[in-house]
Amino acid sequence: MIRQLMLKVLSWPIPLRVVIARKVVKRLSLFSYAERLMMGAVERPHYGHCIYEAAKLAARLKYPEISVIEFGCGGGNGLLNAETHINEIEKVFSVKIQLYGFDNAAGLPLAKDYRDYPHYFRPGQFRMDMDALRKRLGRAKLVLGDVEKTCQTFFNEYSPAPVGAILHDLDFYSSTRAALQIFEADSTYFLPRVFMYFDDIKGNNIWLPCEYTGELLAINEFNKGHAMKKVVPNQVMLARYWDQWWADQIFVYHDFQHPDYNVFVGGAESASHDANIELR
Repeated sequence: MIRQLMLKVLSWPIPLRVVIARKVVKRLSLFSYAERLMMGAVERPHYGHCIYEAAKLAARLKYPEISVIEFGCGGGNGLLNAETHINEIEKVFSVKIQLYGFDNAAGLPLAKDYRDYPHYFRPGQFRMDMDALRKRLGRAKLVLGDVEKTCQTFFNEYSPAPVGAILHDLDFYSSTRAALQIFEADSTYFLPRVFMYFDDIKGNNIWLPCEYTGELLAINEFNKGHAMKKVVPNQVMLARYWDQWWADQIFVYHDFQHPDYNVFVGGAESASHDANIELR
């Protein structure tokens, strides 16, 4: 154990003092939630970031309520974590947040072809224990079934608040491609910009995702098929969270024809630009 710990410490790109400080801040819940989120001292900061920024945008657009979606819930740890973030974020913004988890509950289906990574994933992996999960969930609602079908019926069946954040963890190209079809619904079902996290775009040296397979291929095909709707990397992430492993996995869905896309939301951020260029 000591040997493994030393190898991890010596190969970790972040200074040890930073790692220890974050663990202390997280364990003791020091500082405000927003401050802990900024320094990555929370569980699944990538979930927190997307939900927090969606709530902030909704508040500036004066939306009273939004929805958050997790595609691919597996055992349910992500949904439970999202609930903890939402509980904190609702204290920061006057925005109510609904949470929905999409899953087939049976685990991964059979891969359709090489784009679904059959060399890495097995059918039935990540099966859900529905009864056990439902007992632990607070606000989240499970949307169970084939994602290609549930995306088509979701808005009519659940009447959710506008979607502001989507957390993707479907592993497969085919499933992600089907999930992205949710954006075929009317613009009023979404914020003009939706914050998104994609879990399966980096992998490891056995898995080896690339732009011709998996989530990245599904994103590229969606963008090619839509002139005024795009799913693109959030360009600010690597500058602000340069030492966070998840920074380059945050994307934003832009609906350029959304009725609220051009509503001014600059606020303090825009004012800071004015201050920076004032003659001194």
